[in-house]
Amino acid sequence: MLLYSLFPRLAGTIDQFTEHTARAAALGFDWVYLNPVQYPGFSGSLYAIKDLERLNPEFVPAGGAETLDTLAATIAAIQAQGLRVMYDLVINHTAKDSPLVATHPRWFRFDDHGQVLSPSAIDPDDARKVTVWGDLAEVDNAHSAERRALWAFWTDLVQRYLDLGFDGFRCDAAYKVPARLWQQLIGNARQRRPDVVFAAETLGCRPTEVQALAVAGFDYLFNSSKWWNFDQPWCLDQHEQYGRVAPSIAFPESHDTPRLMAETGGRLAVQRQRYAFAAAFSAGLMMPIGFEFGFKKSLHVVATRPSDWEQDAIDLQPFIGAVNRLKRALPVLGVEGHWQAQTGFDRPTLVLRKNAAQCAPCWLVINKDWHTAQQLAVGELRGVPANSTLLRPCCAPEAREPWPGGGSVTLQPAEVAYLVADSAPAGSATVPIA
Repeated sequence: MLLYSLFPRLAGTIDQFTEHTARAAALGFDWVYLNPVQYPGFSGSLYAIKDLERLNPEFVPAGGAETLDTLAATIAAIQAQGLRVMYDLVINHTAKDSPLVATHPRWFRFDDHGQVLSPSAIDPDDARKVTVWGDLAEVDNAHSAERRALWAFWTDLVQRYLDLGFDGFRCDAAYKVPARLWQQLIGNARQRRPDVVFAAETLGCRPTEVQALAVAGFDYLFNSSKWWNFDQPWCLDQHEQYGRVAPSIAFPESHDTPRLMAETGGRLAVQRQRYAFAAAFSAGLMMPIGFEFGFKKSLHVVATRPSDWEQDAIDLQPFIGAVNRLKRALPVLGVEGHWQAQTGFDRPTLVLRKNAAQCAPCWLVINKDWHTAQQLAVGELRGVPANSTLLRPCCAPEAREPWPGGGSVTLQPAEVAYLVADSAPAGSATVPIA
């Protein structure tokens, strides 16, 4: 799965979406992920949905209708470009001023003073840090006195989205929803659309909360590799542990994180490094709109507007297209697999080996140093076939070179390279690299 995250507040009205999705298709993505576009509550947040059947007026073209049915034509147009469309499925909360709070109060959680509760999240590394979303009303999916009716409501909503043409769902805060409810939603959806895809958003939760979803039937979950600095084994351990739940999707940045170019002070080499790493790390890959141009302004669920499109951007499209083609061409890059460190984490370079059933292994060669080229001694790596090839998507213009029998390999600052057996499809690494 190669997933392009189309953030609607930056993309504009729904009739403008296809301009951006055409670019995604040209880059080799096969999925588009769309955040909520329904009518929001008082905060204006995309995730504070007030009316599920009405579009946010900000996304409706002049003279267009605000009914949700208007989306069907846009979805069909995106699919005509060769892309499948994933939508945000938000069933753990509504806007606090949603009419559902008044009409179905037993569907929500209330405090001792009769006030509807807002959802919150605890930092898994520091329980003293709690984030509360005051514009949201927390749905009581687990213990509602009207649970049967509530779950039927969500089941009907998924069917409604399928009627519009959506091909899959990114399940917001999936760990806050009972696994049995996910089983019901996923099972019913697959009776109608066997190929529908469900991806669980589980970032920032405890390992036990992720493991509790193992019975739900998710196709993917989103992993935490974006926050890994290649200096400790935690990411590999977590990947192995969560792999028992579902394959995963990696990303260099998302709509919930700062822009990578802003975090790194505009280091183009790191932009390439983190994308090439994410492409190899797991079965799925996600990239938000604007990454291909090195945007620095964070995406914001309330404040972002199309006017935030950055004009002094760089063009990473040739590089991203090349990496995407490699991910498609090399079977081991398109599956989850098992990772092992082949060198110590305390060195400036790190070599990881990826093994996957019925695939030739590959090695990921990483220069952790953003500023200085590093040497990797060839003799340090065991088990590398003599006819292996080093694919260097981060390093222009040399994109492919034989793995030397001895000596060392020079890695440019922040470079990531793929070391593969020479059974790779001919020409798969000779695409132009920007």
